[in-house]
Amino acid sequence: MPHSSTPLLSSNGGRLPQSPPKTLFTKLLFTILLLTAAVAISAAAAAVIFSTAPSINLRRKSVAKKLNKPVVILISADGFRFGYQFKTPTPNIQRLILEGSEAELGLIPVFPTKTFPNHYSIATGLYPARHGIVGDDGFTDPATGDKFKKDTVDPKWWLGEPIWETAAKNGLKALTYYWPGSEVPKGKWTCSDDDYCKKFAKAEKFDKRVEGVLKSFDNSNKADVPSLVALYFEDPDSQGHKVGPDDRNITAAISLIDQMVGKLIEGLKDREILDEVNIILVGDHGMVSNCVEKTVFLDDFSEWIEINSDWVETYFPVLGIRPKSTKLTPKNIVEQMNKAINSGKVKNGEYLKVYLKEDFPARLKYSGSDRIPPIVGLLDEGYKLEKNNKTMRHLCGGDHGYDNELFSMRSIFIARGPEIKEKEKVESFVNVEIYNFITKLLKIPAAENDGTAFLADRVLKRSR
Repeated sequence: MPHSSTPLLSSNGGRLPQSPPKTLFTKLLFTILLLTAAVAISAAAAAVIFSTAPSINLRRKSVAKKLNKPVVILISADGFRFGYQFKTPTPNIQRLILEGSEAELGLIPVFPTKTFPNHYSIATGLYPARHGIVGDDGFTDPATGDKFKKDTVDPKWWLGEPIWETAAKNGLKALTYYWPGSEVPKGKWTCSDDDYCKKFAKAEKFDKRVEGVLKSFDNSNKADVPSLVALYFEDPDSQGHKVGPDDRNITAAISLIDQMVGKLIEGLKDREILDEVNIILVGDHGMVSNCVEKTVFLDDFSEWIEINSDWVETYFPVLGIRPKSTKLTPKNIVEQMNKAINSGKVKNGEYLKVYLKEDFPARLKYSGSDRIPPIVGLLDEGYKLEKNNKTMRHLCGGDHGYDNELFSMRSIFIARGPEIKEKEKVESFVNVEIYNFITKLLKIPAAENDGTAFLADRVLKRSR
C-alpha cells in the first residue's frame, strides 16, 4: 500500500497551493495598480519641483554678491611661531585652515628673521638686501652715515614697491593698519588720509583695530571700500621676548589673536560678505628661548683683537661690525676673531661664526647691499652676544633673528576665500612668495620682485 507523507511547509496534504478566489485576486490587482500610479505621479511632480529649485552648496550658501571687486585682508601676528596654533584651542584659526589652505609645516621667513625685514619682504616680495630694510634698527647708510630707526618714514630707506603702493597705482583703495613700512609715502601711496593709513599707536586695543577694519566695509560708496587691508598685531612677539615661547603668557596671547580672527570673521559674516573676502593670516618669524649662560662676550676676544663698541651696529642674533679703524681691514678683523674662536678660550665662542660679508652663506641672500656691514657674525640657535657681562639686558627670555633654516624661526601662512582651495596643504615656502599671490587675488600686475608663481599655482582655484 502506498506510503503517504506530508511536506513540512505544506498544509494541504502535499498538493500545490490553491489559487486565491477570483474576487480576492481582482481586489489585489486593483490595489497594486493604484499604488503604481501614485508613485509615478509623485516622481513626476518631484522632478518638476527640483528641476526649478536652486542648487544648494552645503558649505557656503550662495547669496547675491555685495562687493563688486576682489578683496584681500592680510593679517600679521608678530612672532607667531609655527606650532603656537596647537598650544591652546584656536577654533577660529582652525576654521580658516579647514575652509582654506595652509603651509603645512610653516612659513619660512627671510634672513635676518627680524620683524621689519620680514614684514617688508611680505609686502614687496623682495629679500632684505634688495628692499633695503636689512635689520630692525641701527644699520647704517654708508653714503650718508645716517642710521635707520624704526619710526623713520623717509622713502630713501624703503626700496621696492609694497603691495599697498601697487594697489594704489592700479586705482584700488588700500587700508593699512600699523603694518611696518606702510606710513612711508611712495609713489601713488601718500599715506595722507588717516582713515586709510593708520599711524602706529601701540596703546590701541586689538579689538578696536578689528572694529576699524570692519567699519571700512560699511561705506555707502562702494568705491571707498578697500580692496586691500593690511592689519598688524604686535603679539605674541612682545610676550615672547619677555618670557620665551613656552610660558603661559604666550598661551594667553595666542588665544587673544584667535579671538581677533573670530571677531573679524563674525563681523564679515554679519555684513554678509565673509565668502567674498580673501583672508590671509601670517606671522613674520618664530621665537626661541635664550638665557645668560648662552652668551658670547666680545671682550673675551681682546687677547687677539679689541672690538670697539662704536664699530658694532648690531649684537645678536646677527653680529654686524663696521670697523672705523684705518689700520685694520675687515679681513684682518675676521681672521683675528676666528683665531680667538678656534683657540677654545672664548666662552661659547664655538657657537659664533664670523664672516666677511661677501663670504656669508649664499642661501641666506644677505650680502648684496652696502647697508649690510662688511663683517657679519651668525650665532647658533638660542645664543646671544654682548659687549661684556655688564651690558646684559635680561637673564632669560626669547628672541629671533637666527638662521631662517631653523624650525623655531618658522611662522604661519593660512588663507581662506572664494578664490582659494579648501583643505589644501602646501610645503613650506619663503614669505617673498606672498606678494605675487596677493596681486593674483586682486587681479593687478605685480611689480618686479623675487617671488614666483608657486603659491598662486598651488592654492588658487583654477578658472572654470
